[in-house]
Amino acid sequence: MRQTVTLGMTGIEVNKNGFGALPIQRISDDEAVFLLRKAYKAGITYFDTARAYSDSEHKVGLAFEGIRDKVYIATKSGAQTGEAMIKDLNTSLETMKTDYIDVYQFHNPAFVPVPGGADGLYDAALEAKKAGKIKHIAITNHRLNVAKEAVLSGYYELLQFPFCYLSTEADEELVKLCKEKNIGFVAMKSLSGGLITNSEAAYAFAAEYDNVLPIWGVQKENELDEFISYIDNPPIMTEAIKELIEKDKTALSGEFCRGCGYCMPCPAGIEINNAARMSLLLRRSPFAGHLSEGGQAMMKKIEDCLHCGKCKSKCPYGLDTPSLLERNYEDYKKVLAGEISVAAVDVLK
Repeated sequence: MRQTVTLGMTGIEVNKNGFGALPIQRISDDEAVFLLRKAYKAGITYFDTARAYSDSEHKVGLAFEGIRDKVYIATKSGAQTGEAMIKDLNTSLETMKTDYIDVYQFHNPAFVPVPGGADGLYDAALEAKKAGKIKHIAITNHRLNVAKEAVLSGYYELLQFPFCYLSTEADEELVKLCKEKNIGFVAMKSLSGGLITNSEAAYAFAAEYDNVLPIWGVQKENELDEFISYIDNPPIMTEAIKELIEKDKTALSGEFCRGCGYCMPCPAGIEINNAARMSLLLRRSPFAGHLSEGGQAMMKKIEDCLHCGKCKSKCPYGLDTPSLLERNYEDYKKVLAGEISVAAVDVLK
């Protein structure tokens, strides 16, 4: 039986699989359009993009021209003023060849935009909603305190927040609070940025929460096919999946980088969102590129760290990012030297 989720007071009802369109910025127009349309034809109708995802909006627009009313499109603006947000909105509308955005989100602000705020963000969004350019005002965040404040403010119809089986009890309470307040909940990072390698377990966990819509970042057809298979055969929580989840929780306990990228850009050019979690990627997401010449050059940049503290100050999870970088680099060098065997080494053989 197909599972659906209603996103709170928005009234949007969709299959319990959302399409995260961040990764399609890395592939061609034709490849992206193929994936987006295949997802739609299979029954996925919620598509999430952002102004910040380079040409992702452009590709979404290409894919759904002529069938715009058949899908729900969510996008985001990281603007800091109302004027800049309206500029972003108009660019998004033009880029996606549409007259309206179903869910318009403030993109991970460090504060909660409210009516009458000096920034003018919420008032601008409200005017755009009155003009029919926005159907629902929403917010995304990685900071639990900001997310909770937004939910309790009464000004938002939907929240997008990281949620997966590695989430904390406080995160689960936020999901329950959204249900209580009738606010839609969209779960980003449902695979924890690639650290969760069993999508069946990830889906089964999300299925335990009837108000949660997980969005999956899709770049390849085989990835999409996994989620499409769950439309008619949705995974359920079993003892085997529970055991796998507990094993992963143990393995990933403590501080680890989620790869959100909000610490970027780095003044020294370090690719922090990958370098600070390389140890885990080598063990959980085997990929020859991690140890290629390019991968080695990327990790070597850690030696150029300025110790300016900017990444640490911007981390929404409060991580000691410079220390994480150093520890990951030391581990990486041991792998290269053959002192440690990891999954990515097998890929190279």
